[in-house]
Amino acid sequence: MAQPTPRPDISAYQMLERIGSGSYATVYRAMLKSTKEIFAVKCVEKASLSKSAVDNIITEISLLKKLKHEHIVEMRDFLWDDRFIYIVMEYCAGGSLHGYIRVKQKLNETTCRVFLRQLSLALRYMRENDVSHFDLKPQNLLLAKGPGPGGFRLKVADFGFAQHLRLGQENTSVKGSPLYMAPEVLLKHCYDATADLWSIGVILYECLFGRAPYSSQTFQELVDKIRANRRIEIPKTVKISVECEDLLTRLLQRSPRDRISFEEFFKHAFLDLEHAPSEENLERAIGLINDAIELDKRQEYDAAYKLYCKGLQYFVPIIQAETCPNKKQILRQRVQTYLNRAEEIKHSFQSDPEPETPASSSSSKSPQKPSARIQQIQRALQPSENYQQLLVLAASSPDLKSALEIGRQAELYALENKLDTALDSYKTALGALMPLLSAEPRGSRRRDLLHAQIVCWMEAAEQIKTVRSAQILEEMDAVATGYNCCVQ
Repeated sequence: MAQPTPRPDISAYQMLERIGSGSYATVYRAMLKSTKEIFAVKCVEKASLSKSAVDNIITEISLLKKLKHEHIVEMRDFLWDDRFIYIVMEYCAGGSLHGYIRVKQKLNETTCRVFLRQLSLALRYMRENDVSHFDLKPQNLLLAKGPGPGGFRLKVADFGFAQHLRLGQENTSVKGSPLYMAPEVLLKHCYDATADLWSIGVILYECLFGRAPYSSQTFQELVDKIRANRRIEIPKTVKISVECEDLLTRLLQRSPRDRISFEEFFKHAFLDLEHAPSEENLERAIGLINDAIELDKRQEYDAAYKLYCKGLQYFVPIIQAETCPNKKQILRQRVQTYLNRAEEIKHSFQSDPEPETPASSSSSKSPQKPSARIQQIQRALQPSENYQQLLVLAASSPDLKSALEIGRQAELYALENKLDTALDSYKTALGALMPLLSAEPRGSRRRDLLHAQIVCWMEAAEQIKTVRSAQILEEMDAVATGYNCCVQ
């Protein structure tokens, strides 16, 4: 009769319930007796280890000792006795992203963005240290208490398959979980660090739609689907933004050559890492708003409006990430004040001008005198000189002319305060203009004018996105409620 596996025991810790298990390890919740602090202890029975398992443990320990990041699970200690190897890690009370998805079934796009932004910050740090994970999946993304959806902070765990791999270096050994493996890994081809990007695409897909794109009952069924080379379809049952669909599509490219690069991934508009919540960005937001207020006082309203919008770009993600109700409410009130002022300035240029009279000028609530308002409206209604010159040079290029006219229509929609329509038109125009810009010969007058116009419209589109984000902040802040944050 087989003897039962001995229960792990560390004298300094009180071993509590089992909270997980893997191919060669069992994880327990444990309390450090001296401080009552709770940890997760990964216990590996030495007798069960194969050579590959030993290699995986050595790799995991060496990497966890080196990697220190807010979105990577921290190793606190490393112990062993005659029966077990123990890896003591910080305890993540929210379980895993896998459990979170199972409870919620599908996550809204805002929640997906927050979690993916945190994962991308961890991935960027890993790439800075030439580390590839090769087993990214919802089960290995843990949730600790902190800012984020439902009051959680995502942390990457389980570095057993990870390795140091510089960009361009290749590997051939099969690593990871089949459902999240990149096609080149699953089919035993040479692969490189970009395999992690495919895994992130699968994770995002599962968060949005509740299942992985190649969900299968058996391993062979999964391999057959991969070999069939069928294009992954984006379900139409869930409405997602253009930016989200673009990122998802570019991550889930079967060929590594066609897949989004790390540089492009970290710069992608859906993640918007530039405005990710941080103390530094909070200070930057406050500084921008203070500068906007000063410009406002000096009646430099156009410049003030732009700085209000730039400040709001940093404030909105910070509010989404804030978990303290009192702090969140204070931040919301401040943002609402800045948004109202920005809208006042914008609306003063969209209103029909009224004749200037002594009575109206003394009682007007407009930030500018009527004559100045008239000048602003006239300038806005007239296309810019850059646009007019570019339109003349576009006479021989119907595609360019059409895209420019769509962009000009976006400007007019914005003046009418039809912000969603304006934003869609800007996106359409910019999507058509960017390839045309790359085809223009360098140093040409048309290329210079086109580049300037694209930059102008990108800035205008960003301002609209910022205002709309602040306007629908309550909807965007739809956090997951009812999720049990304690693993029992």
